[in-house]
Amino acid sequence: MSGPFGADAPASRIARWSARVTQATFVAGLLALWFLASNRGGVNPLLLPRPLMVFEELSDILRSGEFWPDLLLTLGELAAAFAISGALGLLTGFLVSLSPALVRVFEPLIAGVYAVPIILFLPLYVLFFGLGAPSKIALGATISFFPVALNTIAGFVSVDPLCVTAARSMGASPAMLVRYVLVPGAFPVILSGLRMGFTVALLSIIGSETIASLAGLGHRIVNLAEAMEMARMFAYIVFVIGIAGSLNAAVSLLEKRGAARR
Repeated sequence: MSGPFGADAPASRIARWSARVTQATFVAGLLALWFLASNRGGVNPLLLPRPLMVFEELSDILRSGEFWPDLLLTLGELAAAFAISGALGLLTGFLVSLSPALVRVFEPLIAGVYAVPIILFLPLYVLFFGLGAPSKIALGATISFFPVALNTIAGFVSVDPLCVTAARSMGASPAMLVRYVLVPGAFPVILSGLRMGFTVALLSIIGSETIASLAGLGHRIVNLAEAMEMARMFAYIVFVIGIAGSLNAAVSLLEKRGAARR
């Protein structure tokens, strides 16, 4: 039973550790399957190199520092795309949420467009912005705009109307209403939308780099595949997974801290 002395704290810690053990077991199982398939399963090393070869290549990549130009370019594209989508998504979501009529019209419209695989329009982005970073930034900003806008709308709409009525009855100005009632009430949902938008922007940028790009981590992976350097290609894939996982963990931590300080 929970109480003022935190009687449920041990149970919470056990649950967290159980989740960590399950996650570690899953990763270990994948590595074991990889090892068995590449060493005893008769899989061609050109298709699936051995884990030891991959981690040797990964060590060489990290030691040489050759990844820095591609990493910095990809992270720069991600930062620019997320800044654009975050600003536009928050503004759009707030403006739409001001009127129930606007919510009824635009929320289904935005959700419908979000269901379209926008990555299919990458050739148009390349045509307008070129093969360099601008096309990746534009595509990432476009795709990540939708979860931010949709969650912002949902967050503001979910605010208890009684709180809004009470604040108005006490003479709160529109600015005070937004600052002290609407934003605190919508904040957790908005944070979730920003985290989703960040993840989607990262995936779309790396994905577009593998299709049409002049540089970046995705471009590096494709070049290695075309050169049949499979062990090094897999090493870069592991590297990208590590970067993506680290960024997602950092954003999730910021989301939890932001929600706790609300």
